[in-house]
Amino acid sequence: MALKHILASSLLLAVAAAPAAAFELRSPDIPPGGGPIDEASVYDGFGCKGGNLSPALTWRDAPPGTKSFAILVHDPDAPTGGAGFWHWVVYDIPAFVTGLPQGAGTQYGATLPKGAKQVATDFGAPGYGGPCPPKGDKPHHYNFTVYALKVERLDLPPHATASVAGFMINANALGRASLTGTYGR
Repeated sequence: MALKHILASSLLLAVAAAPAAAFELRSPDIPPGGGPIDEASVYDGFGCKGGNLSPALTWRDAPPGTKSFAILVHDPDAPTGGAGFWHWVVYDIPAFVTGLPQGAGTQYGATLPKGAKQVATDFGAPGYGGPCPPKGDKPHHYNFTVYALKVERLDLPPHATASVAGFMINANALGRASLTGTYGR
């Protein structure tokens, strides 16, 4: 009987000590390891001629207690005096959602999950705005980050900026997962 309890206790300890799977973000539209972003996801304007479709994104193994998700897309290489450039901010994505299809980031968010909201990007409108770095610049890095949040809804004002949204997202984050694509012209 004692051996049975020791084995059961050992099994429970081994399960409890097993590392949790890492929160992970993937995209079939962005090569792993920071490869180039496809023309379908490049901005259509400012001299760029892309499809301006947000890439498909999937995530898994969110931290326990996750009540919603948010996605931020940022170009830290943009020549903006150090602020970078916000390409997409979407939040209040329900906790049961594990991905968004390609093209979900339209200006009006018609194909986003019910309840999800977007704020204006540095292009001046809500929705995904693809890469379009200055011609001749080195390739820029585009950081796609999904945040697991401890709240179902963020309390953001109707015309919140991307920076205010980013602040509130980070303040409520349980975890995050990122991937980076590049684009130059």
